[in-house]
Amino acid sequence: MEYQLIDGKATATAIKQEIAGEVKAIVAAGGKQPHLAAILVGHDGGSETYVKNKVIACEQCGFKSTLIRFEADVTEAELLACVEKLNKDVDVDGFIVQLPLPKHIDEQKIIMAIDYRKDVDGFHPINVGRMSIGLPCFISATPLGILTLLQHYKIETSGRKCVILGRSNIVGKPMAQLMMQKQYGDATVTVCHSHSKDLKKECREADIIIAAIGRPDFVTADMVKPGAVVVDVGTTRVADETRKSGFRLNGDVKFDEVAPLCSFITPVPGGVGPMTICSLMKNTLAAGKREFYK
Repeated sequence: MEYQLIDGKATATAIKQEIAGEVKAIVAAGGKQPHLAAILVGHDGGSETYVKNKVIACEQCGFKSTLIRFEADVTEAELLACVEKLNKDVDVDGFIVQLPLPKHIDEQKIIMAIDYRKDVDGFHPINVGRMSIGLPCFISATPLGILTLLQHYKIETSGRKCVILGRSNIVGKPMAQLMMQKQYGDATVTVCHSHSKDLKKECREADIIIAAIGRPDFVTADMVKPGAVVVDVGTTRVADETRKSGFRLNGDVKFDEVAPLCSFITPVPGGVGPMTICSLMKNTLAAGKREFYK
């Protein structure tokens, strides 16, 4: 079977161009330039890369961006004070606190402190709750990116059986909510995880597999039925001495053996990753326009 590659990079570029056009028109009409701020704690390699890419994406979209850095020994109180400052800053439309945070800081406490009307990551319980009952809100970036890709490639989801591997708050749970909702996926959804019995059987029955389990090469050919759509959310750094960086990004799907079975499949890198940042840009534009919350 000839599979089609789902190109997240090209899709994200096209969407960012649309956003840039809209921002230009807003500013030309005397409106305010959208402003995204990011808080980065410590020097985690993955987080550094993500935040750098977010700053670049802001430039491409015509947004103003601010990066606030703290060392890893920042206290919870200092971080909460910074969140409060951004909540009150009328020029900042949306902001994110890059996760993971150091162990001595309660992530949930920080997320709860963010004004939900500026929570462009979509992690605040108010946004999560609104999403789960289908109200307008900021949808967390990775699930929104996956939905956008499925729509962009006109992949039929209504009535299809969708298996989601992983139940994290960032991907698995919101993805399941969105895929089962009538206005989004309208699919029949099964969520599998490390304790699921007969995982292979569940996957083999799926029309769509969304792998977000964080285990390299977890999904193998014997888990995929011919013609399935496979979305790989995994990005694990795997040592690779042939690369200058000393590592490569590896997905949850064993691409070379799974791809020939698929109708559509996302690569890693270049699939879901670029769409995650693109979704953050979509949310920031919505925040600037006060689309969900006045």
